[in-house]
Amino acid sequence: MPVKGKIIGFLVGLWILNIPGALLGLWIGHIYDQGLQAQRRGGFGRWRTPTREEQALFLHTAFAVMGNIAKAAGRVTEQQIQVATLFMDRMGLNGELRREAQDSFRQGKETEYDLEGSLALFRRSCRGRPDLLRVFLDMQLQAAFANGALHASSRQRLLEVAELLGFSRWELEQLLAMAEAGFNFSHQGQQQQRYSSSGAGQQQMPGRDRLRDAYAILGVSADVSDADAKKAYRKQMSQHHPDKLAAKGLPPEMMNMAKEKAQEIQQAWELIKQARGLR
Repeated sequence: MPVKGKIIGFLVGLWILNIPGALLGLWIGHIYDQGLQAQRRGGFGRWRTPTREEQALFLHTAFAVMGNIAKAAGRVTEQQIQVATLFMDRMGLNGELRREAQDSFRQGKETEYDLEGSLALFRRSCRGRPDLLRVFLDMQLQAAFANGALHASSRQRLLEVAELLGFSRWELEQLLAMAEAGFNFSHQGQQQQRYSSSGAGQQQMPGRDRLRDAYAILGVSADVSDADAKKAYRKQMSQHHPDKLAAKGLPPEMMNMAKEKAQEIQQAWELIKQARGLR
């Protein structure tokens, strides 16, 4: 077991603050030694670069759980299959990777699929990287909302998935609201582009209040202060920044989706800034 950190921490602490400092230095050195030992073991977590096998586990579990959630409402519809196919397209999955994703989706639909066991394994592989769990759950929410509606059975299964990943019911409800807002925000943006290109103008365009969805994407209400709105924006960007997620082990196939999410957050913030007259 490594002891270098304990020795150095003890001596430095003793020199600076005598006995209390020595104890503090010993504790800090112990944490350092634990991290060094984990890195040498090559275990899961934040102390090393994730392996390709772990990234493959991410993709397999993502599509298997997507199939399981789709099946929760009863018979898997053609629309739900198209949603899974759309995700494969967004990831640029081709050849063997695409076939593996399709197989994973089918496995998740099977009655004997072990949802609890699969998510327990996946959660262990993400230990020390909670942002990956959030991205994983966000992907499931996007898939569930892809048709603009959420079946009650699918909602219950999403809650089960969230709890198995360590999220509370309150966190899931917030993420559900953010996912629904993201769907509407994107849909409204597409409508704006069509109306603008046709010369109809935004004033004639029907639809939801896009600003309200922008606030929901950041996880705040419209009555927050400017400082809190900016804080929420920075928090969301930090959690979804593609480079940070890549460093934590997000599969390269999901980088396009991560970039799309970051762009959505940025667009929401730009709309809020414009409405508030912020620079």
